[in-house]
Amino acid sequence: MKKFAFIGAGSIVFTRNVVRDLLTFPAFEDAHLALMDIDPTRLEYAKRACEKIIREFEVSATVTTTMDRREALQGADGVVCTIFNGGLEVWRRDLEIPQKYGVSMNIGDTRSVSGIFRAARHIPLFIEICREIEELCPNTVFLNYTNPMTMLCRAMQLHTKVNVTGLCHSVQGTAAMLARWLDVPYNEVRYTCAGVNHQAFYTEFSHNGKDLYPALREKLADPRYYDKERVRNEMFLRLGYYVTESSGHNSEYNAWFRKRPDLLQKYCSDHEGSYWNPGEELYSIGLYTDKAKNFVKTMQDWIDTPLDKNAPRSNEYAAEIFNALLGDGKPIEFNGNVINDGCIPNLPADACVEIPVYASKHGLRKCYVGKLPDEIAILVNQTAMMENLAVDAIMEKNRQKLIRAVMMDPLSSAVLSLEEIENMCNELFEANKDYLGDWK
Repeated sequence: MKKFAFIGAGSIVFTRNVVRDLLTFPAFEDAHLALMDIDPTRLEYAKRACEKIIREFEVSATVTTTMDRREALQGADGVVCTIFNGGLEVWRRDLEIPQKYGVSMNIGDTRSVSGIFRAARHIPLFIEICREIEELCPNTVFLNYTNPMTMLCRAMQLHTKVNVTGLCHSVQGTAAMLARWLDVPYNEVRYTCAGVNHQAFYTEFSHNGKDLYPALREKLADPRYYDKERVRNEMFLRLGYYVTESSGHNSEYNAWFRKRPDLLQKYCSDHEGSYWNPGEELYSIGLYTDKAKNFVKTMQDWIDTPLDKNAPRSNEYAAEIFNALLGDGKPIEFNGNVINDGCIPNLPADACVEIPVYASKHGLRKCYVGKLPDEIAILVNQTAMMENLAVDAIMEKNRQKLIRAVMMDPLSSAVLSLEEIENMCNELFEANKDYLGDWK
């Protein structure tokens, strides 16, 4: 019997998808699913969702719930983490304070100034979780789904002994989106994707040996397709390679789209989730959908609806990775977040990169990718080096070093002077003081 700990099990849609995927593998039909969350209501509904899956799949898996992280981790063979440190009002401040200084954010959970301060709140917590794993389940496999992915994974991979990688569905999700646009079967598309999380690029994207990029350029001449992802499509048409994460996210990661009102209007305002008006409720930035406002009813409706047991697995990699490592050993290739170590020679060796990784009974093995195209490497290097500096600052609790990392952020530096960036960061430090503790 294998034990899987879900830290942040109250992310119920994700939890139930991964649990359903796990229980499709014979090796895990008797698994122990240890659900942990600090929200008792969400935890209870996560349990009920998992029990429904077990019942309808007619397997012998068991579910336990706890608000004690150590209890969930004790003896776990696999750990999945989807936690968020801080309430919605903390996230709101991450967005509103930069907005006051003229730095327009969209999601603010991955990079730029908001992502860096989110990392400052999360990294100490994740190091604490890793210390517990080292004590309670040292041989576990830790799959992280929490953002900011790159900075969290780099901190854990360089400063703990835990076998951890980070997963994001944007790689397979974007590949599937492009396959639909081009009317080719997704399972027949071949690609190589590399860079850093949310800023990885498909250096190869083909079908039956044929490069699909020329057809994609033709497709984007049609406004109906160009307008679906204005930021990403513009980046592809100008830079030559398609980036993985959504337009809303990528508009924050560079200096091109959010530094002036006219650019926001042109590239962001018509795309769902790309433009945030700070006067609106948090729903407008995608934190909660209308269904989530009626959480209990939404969850109960799902529990009361019979499962389609013949439906394919979700597009998350977690269950297949666990099966490769802990189950029948069938290998799987996925894009994971790992320390570079020369896999992409023109990115920093100690950066956390998102590259192809193989999971098998022999463990996780990252793949050598080779150099990124120069124009892409310049962009990604800026991101990687900025985030390296931010992680080092957070581990050292070095206030000035963190401010200097924000000074290197493309969006912040496109809008603000050095003095203004420092003032903005000082205000964010004050807003986050309950989470950050003492910094030198």
